[in-house]
Parts: sequence; C-alpha cells; structure tokens
Amino acid sequence: MILEVIGWIGISLLAIGALMDVIAAIGINKFKNFYLRLHAATVGIIGGAFYPLLGLGLLSLSLEQLGVIRFYIAGISFTSAFFVLITAPVGSHILARAAHRVGVMPEPIGVDRLKEDREKGVFK
Repeated sequence: MILEVIGWIGISLLAIGALMDVIAAIGINKFKNFYLRLHAATVGIIGGAFYPLLGLGLLSLSLEQLGVIRFYIAGISFTSAFFVLITAPVGSHILARAAHRVGVMPEPIGVDRLKEDREKGVFK
C-alpha cells in the first residue's frame, strides 16, 4: 500500500517536471530580455530537472520488481537532484553578474549597486 502511494507521488513529480519544462520553454521564447529569459531557464532547470529526479527516485523505490538495484537508482537520483538544486542558482547568478558587468542592463532599472560600487572604486 505505501509503495503504491510512493509510486504515485513519483509519477506526479515526473509530470510536474514535464510541465515546468514546457513553461520554461515558453518563457524563454516569449520573454524579451536576457534577465527574464535567464529566470525562465532557471525555472526550467529547477522544475524540469530537480522534481523529475526526485520522482524517479521515489518511483524506483516503489518498484519491487527491480530488486536491490532500485536502491542504487534512488540514491543516484536523489544525489543528482541535490547537486542540481545547489548548482543551478549559482550558475544563473554567475551568468547574470557577468552579463551585468559587460553592460547588458535590465530594462526598467531602479537601483544599480554594481554601478555605485564601480564609481566608489570597489570594482574596476
């Protein structure tokens, strides 16, 4: 009984991941500037990779037909999901900072702390 529930949760996470990938693809095509597209790409990475990896891990745990190998599949899936969760925001932050430093400015800009730091001489 509990394995069936875990299996259905895994399938649901796989479906959510597929939906998030579609939403991210639409966002990347529809958004107009680099920063909004970067946000959509990050949503696609987190939602389209993290959730399906969790779902795959749960689904593999629920399949008794796999035998002992299901624990290896689940462990690799959970470990990969953890590393995706850690590295995706860092990567998008690095891309946004590099784009800002070379002069790609967001459209409606309110406060530019990096420009203020450059004027003070903190960054060259």
